[in-house]
Amino acid sequence: MENNPQQASPAPPPPPIQQAVPYSTSVLVMGILSIVGCWCWGLPGVVLGIIALTQSNKGKDAYTQNPGIYSAASLKNLNSGRVCAIIGLCLSGIVFLTVLVEWIFLGVALTSVPWHSLMR
Repeated sequence: MENNPQQASPAPPPPPIQQAVPYSTSVLVMGILSIVGCWCWGLPGVVLGIIALTQSNKGKDAYTQNPGIYSAASLKNLNSGRVCAIIGLCLSGIVFLTVLVEWIFLGVALTSVPWHSLMR
């Protein structure tokens, strides 16, 4: 029997399985949906953007407490979702304010019409 040095060395331990940062997938999905939802009068985009930002803060806190157990890909998803949520929140806010101003102008215009003279 020969002593083979390759057989004598133990196999290296497998790399630890890293888990996803909490809320990383949901933040990404809601961030994208907040951009899409801004065209529905802005309100769904505002709601989804706020929820995505609060969840991204929770995910970032979890990552900063123990960064070794989370994968880099899920952190990138969390950051991308955060950026999408900020963009969606800004666009939705602009669209919502525009729709609100249009409704106010429409309401003022409709109240200034002499309806009683048109009904005769």
